[in-house]
Amino acid sequence: MTQQTVTREFEQYCQELVEKYEVPGFSIGLAKDGQLFYENGFGYRDVENNLPLSSDTVFGIGSVTKSFTCIAIMQLQEAGKLNVHDQVVKYLPEFKSPNEEYTKQMTIHHFMTHSAGLPPLPTLFKALSKSVANDPTFDDGEKPEGDIGLVQEEANKKQSSVDTYEELIADIAEQEFTLLGEPGTQFSYSNDSYALLGTIIERVSGVTYEQYIKDYILVPAGMKNSVFHLEELDGHDDISCLYNSRKKDDKTIVFESNNPWDAPSMRAAGFLKSTVNDMLKYAEIYRNQGRVGDAQILSPESVEAITTPYIECDKDRYYGYGVMVTPDYYGYKLIDHGGAIKGVAAQLHILPEVGLTGVAFANLAGVPSTKLLYSAFANYLGKSIKDSHTSYEEVELSEEELNQYVGDYASGEGSKYTVAVEEGKLAVKAEGVTIADIKPIGNDTFIVAFRESELGLRFVRDENNTVIRAAFGFRQIPKVE
Repeated sequence: MTQQTVTREFEQYCQELVEKYEVPGFSIGLAKDGQLFYENGFGYRDVENNLPLSSDTVFGIGSVTKSFTCIAIMQLQEAGKLNVHDQVVKYLPEFKSPNEEYTKQMTIHHFMTHSAGLPPLPTLFKALSKSVANDPTFDDGEKPEGDIGLVQEEANKKQSSVDTYEELIADIAEQEFTLLGEPGTQFSYSNDSYALLGTIIERVSGVTYEQYIKDYILVPAGMKNSVFHLEELDGHDDISCLYNSRKKDDKTIVFESNNPWDAPSMRAAGFLKSTVNDMLKYAEIYRNQGRVGDAQILSPESVEAITTPYIECDKDRYYGYGVMVTPDYYGYKLIDHGGAIKGVAAQLHILPEVGLTGVAFANLAGVPSTKLLYSAFANYLGKSIKDSHTSYEEVELSEEELNQYVGDYASGEGSKYTVAVEEGKLAVKAEGVTIADIKPIGNDTFIVAFRESELGLRFVRDENNTVIRAAFGFRQIPKVE
């Protein structure tokens, strides 16, 4: 799969999805054994001025930042300054949750694997509130679509901001919530856990989180256009504008909203900016046993620990340390992570056994960057670009069985949806959208087809066999009585 042999079918598919989802700009790069062999851009980094994309265009990478956070933790472990199995309260003695016994059991490992038992919390809204306040507002009362609209709505509510790690820890301590279970037993994606990892990195290293990432990862790896603050890009003006979308009169309007969100207390969870070229250098850490060029960023043993599948996070997919692991992606081990925040849809893929790495960026959230990178990898392996690497067998459930799941689900992080039964099938309704392509595949488990992807939906029961939560979008969402 070179510039000449990338199938026209794949490039047509990219163009098709870019047009379907009205993506202002989409950029993709693929490397074999560390050498870029395919790059392409669809659309623009700045639509109004017709400015093109390149492999040096700076995009937000969202939650792909979490993988940097875990590399920092592993470096500190290699230096003998901490151990991933240390209790969190050893470094954050003031950290509290509603369950004191479980709090004492929580380890750095649990934070890294999203298995500490923390449910989705509203802390992120408070951390974002000051920067979200600078977003445009509309006279018609409409708000941006999807999760971005939810974040904006919640962040704009009258509530105290959370700007420092100390305020973050104090805010979590004051919240009322129920832990999902004993640490290590329940997976639920937690931005709070990663923010707290940033706190640990600062306290152990003696420098700010951002400075540590720069000194020990970005600079050694030669990632010269990767920053937390765009002002640091001295003289580099190849920066993507940010875009958002909203509904008006049943039409989707994509508009420029070039105000990057920031959350100082949450930077370890998702606020780095980077480029295709820089992220392909970064991917070498996972492909090349911790080595980027002449720099040994991590030991091979630490890379092995990072890419170990510790806890299932979706069907046939597991979470390691800051990355997701698919043990059988067409017979190979796939390492990946995505990122989504306003104006960002980012994806990083690595197939170490094949020597293949890939990065995809879009400057609009909620668009299928992940699907397109999966398609590029499938194309490279000689598979159909539209097929899925996962397989499942649909099972039959009666309407009575489906009714067990019916109800409203809501999390502290803003997700709200209703599960209903329509025409004998399960349906999920959120933000005025109904997702009806939902197939039962096993014990309380379903596959949801949404925006070109197949997502797992799993219902969690208590000791009385009553459905109490839904695991969807990597998060466990409580059922509302």
